[in-house]
Amino acid sequence: MKLKTLVAMGSALAAFSMSTLAADVTLRFAHPWPANSAIHQGFAEWGKMINEDSQGRIDIELYPSQTLVKAGASYDAVVNNIADMTATVQGYTANRFPLSQIVELPGMVNSGSQGSCLLQKLYDEGQVSSEYDDSHVLFVYTNGPGQLHSRDKEMLYPDDLKGMRIRRPTVAVGTLLENLGAQPVGMPAPEIYQSLQRDVIDGVAISWDGTKVFRLNELVNYHTQVNLYSLAFVVTMNKNVYAKLPDDLKAVLDKYSGAKWSQYMTAIFDNLDKESMKEAVEMGDKLIPLTDDARKAWEPVLGEITEQYINDLEAKGIPARKVYERAVELKEVCGV
Repeated sequence: MKLKTLVAMGSALAAFSMSTLAADVTLRFAHPWPANSAIHQGFAEWGKMINEDSQGRIDIELYPSQTLVKAGASYDAVVNNIADMTATVQGYTANRFPLSQIVELPGMVNSGSQGSCLLQKLYDEGQVSSEYDDSHVLFVYTNGPGQLHSRDKEMLYPDDLKGMRIRRPTVAVGTLLENLGAQPVGMPAPEIYQSLQRDVIDGVAISWDGTKVFRLNELVNYHTQVNLYSLAFVVTMNKNVYAKLPDDLKAVLDKYSGAKWSQYMTAIFDNLDKESMKEAVEMGDKLIPLTDDARKAWEPVLGEITEQYINDLEAKGIPARKVYERAVELKEVCGV
């Protein structure tokens, strides 16, 4: 009897200990990157730090590879509480973040670190923050410059794109491709590999981190180093979920928000850029830097897209010129 009593007491104590260790809140975090990627691991480490700082009361439950929601629907999924948190590309939700996407214009971003500094400052200054009124933003960031990558054809001059089917990452790049006689094809990054395999597209505009994470270096052979764009990202959560947290748990999440964590995340992307370029060279791919003549040919094309984007927004009553000029000023502050 005594042994049975001790066993029962031990079981009850173990159950009590497990219940005390259970998180007060579990936040479902959806993102599109593969579970084996450095980006996923970066978010896992961020979540682990939050868990430890909250003494186990906050648990970040990661859903990579579009397993909870599709990439293009993840921001709305957070607004509608299908997911509690997400990391997503603003451009996946068309026309929703036009001022934030000014940082995506050609030549605006030279590295993820610089671009993230720029975008986070625009947010903190209130230049773009109203675009996120329906969610609780933790931080914003960018990756490094996106270039052109193709399977079978070298592309050096703008005219070389004529007739090619190329995945477009942003509205501005889509317009640029159309102007050059190419056929832009819109799709989230996780769908590019299969589209290249099935000959749906001939090439892709994407950053170096994307060619590695989504294994595109396996399929493309030519990499044209023209700074076409960068991508804006947001890490955000449902407003009501945040509002219902006790103040001490809000303070933990606030501690892991803002500029420091913008730089934490973008450092992973900048490192992936370097790894991806090295990988492409080792695979025998051809990296194509712009010659002076090619650069002169691209400059008016890229400048035209920037002006067109700004003018289109101004025509809708959106203060794009003001935000663009402030972004240019911040480039000096944020360095290279």
